[in-house]
Amino acid sequence: MCGRFTLNQSAEALAQFFHVQEVPDFTTGYNIAPTQMVATLLHNSESNQREFHQLRWGLIPSWAKDPGMGAKLINARAETVAEKPAFRSAFKRRRCLVLADGFYEWQRQQGKKQPFYFRLQDGQPFGFAGLWERWQSLSGEEIASCTILTTAANELLQPIHNRMPVILEPQDYNLWLDPQVEKPEVLQPLLHPYPAQAMTAYPVSTWVNNSRHNSPECIIPLSEQNTPTNQLN
Repeated sequence: MCGRFTLNQSAEALAQFFHVQEVPDFTTGYNIAPTQMVATLLHNSESNQREFHQLRWGLIPSWAKDPGMGAKLINARAETVAEKPAFRSAFKRRRCLVLADGFYEWQRQQGKKQPFYFRLQDGQPFGFAGLWERWQSLSGEEIASCTILTTAANELLQPIHNRMPVILEPQDYNLWLDPQVEKPEVLQPLLHPYPAQAMTAYPVSTWVNNSRHNSPECIIPLSEQNTPTNQLN
């Protein structure tokens, strides 16, 4: 699964990398957690351009009675996303990129959970394959939310966890975002494990285990940590 990730890029850098006309200032994060607002790109049908939006992480289906359902739907399995009632409509028509530059996964070691940080070798940002939905309460409250797709782990992640988030190749962004493309057989080939040789990983302090901790210390390699926070949970 994907339960925490990072995005620490300037608005200008994201606009240039993802070819977006405008990215407003937003809150970056070293420890982005479910139910928080996350940076995404959607397709604007009127302008035929990518458009920046902030969505709540944890997809709330349009038919949900309670927005709390979103906390259980932070991820969607790529293998079954076209069939599951909570995701199949969004998979057809409401796909997005969830912007990131790294993510965390945990490995059980001697009864404890050791966090590892994963990023691309070149340090560039990337887009997770995501879905989005708009939910409205009976009183008129609206929440736009999203989920991140996961797939089988690549060789780098396999010793840590058996799943990983789907990281899309830049050349596939337009196809993924195009709402005119609805056939699963066209979209499913995009949802493969990212090449392990293009990624790197290292253990980090358990400081990141607490979602309230949002500081550069979260991504410092454990071997470079010199403070007692190595033991914090």
